[in-house]
Amino acid sequence: MDNSTILVIDVGNTNSECGIFQGNKLIDSWRFVTKTPRTSDEYAVVFRGFLKDAKLKPKNISDVIISSVVPNIMHSLVNAVKKLFRIKPIIVAPGIKTGLDIKLADPSEVGSDRIIDAVAALEKADGNIIVCDFGTATTFDYIDDKGAMAAKVTCPGMQISADALFSNAAQLPNVEIVELDSIIAKDTVSSIQAGVFYGYLGLTEQIIKQLKKEVGNNKTKVIATGGYGRMISRASDLIDEYDPMLSLNGLKLIYDKNKDLKKKNRPDL
Repeated sequence: MDNSTILVIDVGNTNSECGIFQGNKLIDSWRFVTKTPRTSDEYAVVFRGFLKDAKLKPKNISDVIISSVVPNIMHSLVNAVKKLFRIKPIIVAPGIKTGLDIKLADPSEVGSDRIIDAVAALEKADGNIIVCDFGTATTFDYIDDKGAMAAKVTCPGMQISADALFSNAAQLPNVEIVELDSIIAKDTVSSIQAGVFYGYLGLTEQIIKQLKKEVGNNKTKVIATGGYGRMISRASDLIDEYDPMLSLNGLKLIYDKNKDLKKKNRPDL
């Protein structure tokens, strides 16, 4: 049985998440803000703090895998991993083994975040899946009955939509996005919250319905993830499952497909 301790890092546009697997068990996870500029030494301090919480030391980490949709932080992040763990990380990029067939016009355009979500979703079902990721952007990816990514839809995320309203309407306040029990609003703050929440709920459900209609399978399983996915999932009967750890599990699955190749061709430092 493999009891290696693996650090997985998913770099998103707004927030990043990292997790530690011992064998196939996720033992801890953390989030940090992506947009804060950091040197490699600062990233090392962040990781040391996470490890301390997990009662681990850098030498306990056997390997590292990174998925990133933010290229301009990768130099500092990769150098931090090399310095702290003495490991050359695996990067989810074109050419890496994922086991995912991508039937789109240009597979190289598919972000690594969507790939790791899809790989994890395929562990839950053999195919006919819609994966909804509610992050900086909200994405909907359809995986067909043969396990191939066959369609993708991309929308502005909830926070981006709300920020556009606040920045372009001088008299409207910036309010917190919250889950509501009623659309009946009687003041400015709750009216904005109702518009954002129920508007986005409607967007989500219409896209899911249209995807199911056009792929001709109304029994398609819908899996959601991402920060705002929890509140939308609770409000929608069209979402079958919410998994906040989908991306981390996808990274571990991809790591398992590439670890032997790394030992052969990409030795640690």
